[in-house]
Amino acid sequence: MIVKQYYLGCLAHASYLIADERSKVAAVVDPQRDIGQYVEEARKLGVEIRHVLLTHFHADFVAGHLELRRLTGARIYLGERAKAEYEFTALKDGDALEFGDTRLSILETPGHTPEGISIVVHDLAVDARKPHAVMTGDTLFIGDVGRPDLMASVGVTAKELGSMLYDSLHGKLLKLPDETLVYPAHGAGSMCGKQLSNERVSTIGEQRRYNYALQPMSREEFIALVSADQPDAPAYFAYNATLNRQERGTLDEQLAGALHPLSLDEVLARANQGAQLVDVRSPADFAGGHLQGSINVGLEGSFATWAGSVLDPKRPVIVISEPGREQEAAVRLGRVGFDRVAGHLAKGMGALEQRPELVKRGTRITVQALSERLGAAGAPTVLDVRTPAEWNAAHIDGSVNIPLNRLQQRLAEVPRGVELAVICRSGYRSSIATSLLAAAGFGQLLDVVGGMEAWTRMSAGSATAKA
Repeated sequence: MIVKQYYLGCLAHASYLIADERSKVAAVVDPQRDIGQYVEEARKLGVEIRHVLLTHFHADFVAGHLELRRLTGARIYLGERAKAEYEFTALKDGDALEFGDTRLSILETPGHTPEGISIVVHDLAVDARKPHAVMTGDTLFIGDVGRPDLMASVGVTAKELGSMLYDSLHGKLLKLPDETLVYPAHGAGSMCGKQLSNERVSTIGEQRRYNYALQPMSREEFIALVSADQPDAPAYFAYNATLNRQERGTLDEQLAGALHPLSLDEVLARANQGAQLVDVRSPADFAGGHLQGSINVGLEGSFATWAGSVLDPKRPVIVISEPGREQEAAVRLGRVGFDRVAGHLAKGMGALEQRPELVKRGTRITVQALSERLGAAGAPTVLDVRTPAEWNAAHIDGSVNIPLNRLQQRLAEVPRGVELAVICRSGYRSSIATSLLAAAGFGQLLDVVGGMEAWTRMSAGSATAKA
């Protein structure tokens, strides 16, 4: 038996291929939407992908189960409580898939979602009784457990799911042997929990000892603990969870339209009809010159998460990129369900060489320059777009805190008629924010280079110099 983990850093997502050398059969668990790596691995191993399992309906990405079904003919498996438009095999407690020396046994583990399952992996050639590993989806993470608060909009409360989660953990997962490997669906950076570890594999025993949510406590204490202080869920989460239930087009079908080059006139015409212009270059390049009205979400950061947070998946999207990077942008948008990518600006910003009146430039400011200006007359207002928790931990005195994921809904709270210095942690979110504000008609915008990380280094240096 071969178990391989695939980790997608930008979404902090882990997926798995389980291959059996004797039967030449493989299963894929929680695949990402671009499935080439699983297909290539199966080819190298000389196995056939016949099974694809989803531990639950993921909200933070669109899974690749339909893509694998179309390409390989694999059968789709979901938990017994799942309801979906496509054909699938329902799995309940005690069910098992067995191929060659591999057995995948099912535990129903609701809590993050009602239909959640965990997959206990047995290598029958080594030990038919003791499990090798358990793939826990979003029920149990390394250092955390799945959040139970994402389904209030469909009538399932955090208290109800939290109680289910308590039973799933204590009544099922923690009854597995301590040496059982734990393979979760997410790591640090995912918004499916609040204290996820950077580690990508653990054991039941390690989690029993060190995971804060698995320490001895009552059901009520557990529900209160895991429901508190969860990060805001991005707006696209509910949309993706719905897509994962639906019979939809595949990523290849989406890319066929997304990779269509558009002239500048075509881009302007589509923008006038409601298309969203997303510039995926770096904040520095965007500030140096961009098409007016475009939103900057750089490929070098948490692109999919923030594109999903600030763009509307139901409106067409046009990509502006450095030539050659439009496919990367389209694939990463497709991973979070943005299937209405209408094309990309042919030649990128080179298309605007003869239209300088359409080029807008941003103003960036260093933390040193900002510090000097804050102590003088006519100082700018500092708009901090980090999360409230980040702001509470450390912030510039007098700054206004409106988190980026709430900015478009709270534009009325943003001071007008004043110069705004927009700051985040590192300068990635502040560039997104300044582009959103500019598109909304705000002027006098300063993007703080390096963000609070640079501000903290400067402050520490000043303190050391004074000492």
